[in-house]
Amino acid sequence: MAIFEILTYPDERLKQESALVEQFDAELHGFIADLEETMRAGPGGVGIAAPQVGRFQRIVIVDCSVTRKPVPNHGRLVLINPEVLTWDGMEVGREGCMSVPDYTGNVIRATQITLAAQDEQGQPLEFAFEGFEARAVQHELDHLDGLLFLDRLVSRRNDLFRRKVYQPKPTKAKKAE
Repeated sequence: MAIFEILTYPDERLKQESALVEQFDAELHGFIADLEETMRAGPGGVGIAAPQVGRFQRIVIVDCSVTRKPVPNHGRLVLINPEVLTWDGMEVGREGCMSVPDYTGNVIRATQITLAAQDEQGQPLEFAFEGFEARAVQHELDHLDGLLFLDRLVSRRNDLFRRKVYQPKPTKAKKAE
């Protein structure tokens, strides 16, 4: 398994739109495993999108079960070719991002969404998300369209904040085989 380098703002590649996944094969499964390892090695993020590591395909991983407010959530999800079907309610909330490590900001998001996607084998999925999990999913989906939370700030002047603490998790040394 590998830990990928995270692209960070202002890298222009983060503005690129991602293509649909068409091949559901062993290579894809290996990439997803490495993407998840990259997310878990990061500073406590609940999601990651393939474009954040330079792969411009519509793949995200979200796992809100590891947060302080895990309820309600669906646990670990791999969402391939996700598409929001419906959304309802709006709420301002603070967001951060591994691709914007020095800042957080206030962003308006839907409080409830329904979403269609495919799993790692290409089978169709459908979910209803609410609260923090709905916010996290929407944040990751934005990466697939070349958007960062910076593009959705309520106000650049009043709603962007320098992050006080950003400590990446220490990586574990791998044993020599």
